[in-house]
Amino acid sequence: MEFNHADLFEGLADTIGDRTAIVCGADRRTYAELEAEANRLAHYLMDLGIEPGQHVGLHLYNGVEYVAGLLAALKIRAVPINVNYRYVENELLYLYRDADLRVLIYDVGFDARVAAVADQAPLLGHLISVGGPSAIGSAVPYETALERGKPERGFPPRSGQDVYIIYTGGTTGLPKGAMWHVEDLFMGFGGGNPYGEPRATPQEVIDAAVKADPIVMMAAAPLMHGAAQMATFIAWWMGSTMVYVRRFDADEVWRTVERERVISINITGDAMARPLAEALEKGGYDASSLFVISSTSAILSGAVRDRLQELLPNVMIMDGFGSTESGYTATGVAGSTPEKGLRYKPNSMVRLAVLDERHRPVQPGSGQLGTVATAGRVAFGYYNDPEKTARTFVTDEEGTRWLLTGDLATVDTDGTVNVFGRGSQCINTGGEKVFPEEVEAVLKGHPAVYDAVVTGVPDERWGNRVAAVVEPRQGVEVTAEELDAHCRTLLSGYKVPRSYAFVEEMVRSPAGKADYRWARETVQASGV
Repeated sequence: MEFNHADLFEGLADTIGDRTAIVCGADRRTYAELEAEANRLAHYLMDLGIEPGQHVGLHLYNGVEYVAGLLAALKIRAVPINVNYRYVENELLYLYRDADLRVLIYDVGFDARVAAVADQAPLLGHLISVGGPSAIGSAVPYETALERGKPERGFPPRSGQDVYIIYTGGTTGLPKGAMWHVEDLFMGFGGGNPYGEPRATPQEVIDAAVKADPIVMMAAAPLMHGAAQMATFIAWWMGSTMVYVRRFDADEVWRTVERERVISINITGDAMARPLAEALEKGGYDASSLFVISSTSAILSGAVRDRLQELLPNVMIMDGFGSTESGYTATGVAGSTPEKGLRYKPNSMVRLAVLDERHRPVQPGSGQLGTVATAGRVAFGYYNDPEKTARTFVTDEEGTRWLLTGDLATVDTDGTVNVFGRGSQCINTGGEKVFPEEVEAVLKGHPAVYDAVVTGVPDERWGNRVAAVVEPRQGVEVTAEELDAHCRTLLSGYKVPRSYAFVEEMVRSPAGKADYRWARETVQASGV
């Protein structure tokens, strides 16, 4: 048995089968029950002719069906593909085609979108519908698929080199599928032991889970986001229970924390932390079971973190640094915020460096700006995109293959990495560099601002000017002049937004990531 997610889950089902593996609303599955459901679906997929390496799309909200579909694909060495449920028809068609989907498991709430594009994806031959009758006549109901499959195993041997793909991006362009070998994915996200050295053998993972005192964990992000998928596996390797809400709703999260006695929550930045803080203030929920809130994939601003910490003084709030392609690479230094500077200590299991333009490590303490890069257990490329793969995965003069994360940073003499922001989002205004994350955090510190996204827009004089899209707090008015005065007390003049567009609701990804392309278009359309 190698480090393969399907093999490991089967080992857990055999040893801790009576423990609860997942909870979503009223639906619960023990490890043994989830194993049988995934086996049935896996056999059905095999009977359809799905072969190792072929792709199974998951176009679903959170639920048992998503997790069973994920496992079913892995069991037969097929590749699960996450589909962003906010995508409209043209975006879905791009993804269905780019990912070469053979099967799509989808929620009937997306019937109209699926029906409009499914027959234009040349390899997509099978539809499985979840959640009731589908308007698409060729779709097979999920329950029927389960009835046709066997609950036993009987699958071919697997490998640590089996492929796992997570589609990411879409904030500045089309999504891209990050390709991992499953053993590297296992190691890149904790190695079966998020609190210490990685497990040396697969059997150690099983043995540790058996001995563990199980806890209840929650992934607040959607399963279509890699962070929630990886959080689920991490919970399982600890022999614990993973809890979801069907769609993110702050009040439902707190109701679930109270009901299930959740110990830790995984969130993605301010977009989840802010509504969670507001709901906790208004709702009077019992969060006494909670011990840790961990934010990944998006930055927590100081103002939002402080507000959440004040409400939950006994809860540890942690910031993780990493990406879909790199895994978990570093932990935020205490007091680190976008306003004060983002500072991270590298994870001991990851080789992390800041590289110059010739892919050589910058001198620690020199203050030289470079690109954050990781090596070792990382993704190996992008599906159907050799050009993007060549730009992102580079080999240095010594033969080390690096993943360039796109983040710009310096490194201190003690190895602490100071991250300024995404190079692709850096705004060059009159020769000065402005990183949106810093300005966004300052704006969100204003009491009238609920959310903010900062971008650059063309300017005849400066090349680009700093612009902000702002969502005021409900029932509160704020002017550009007030925000300008606020920013000038905390930022250098060249960093202060020159233009503001006010919106009733910010557009973000389901995981809370900023949509910079939309923000730029919104500012330009406003004419400010």
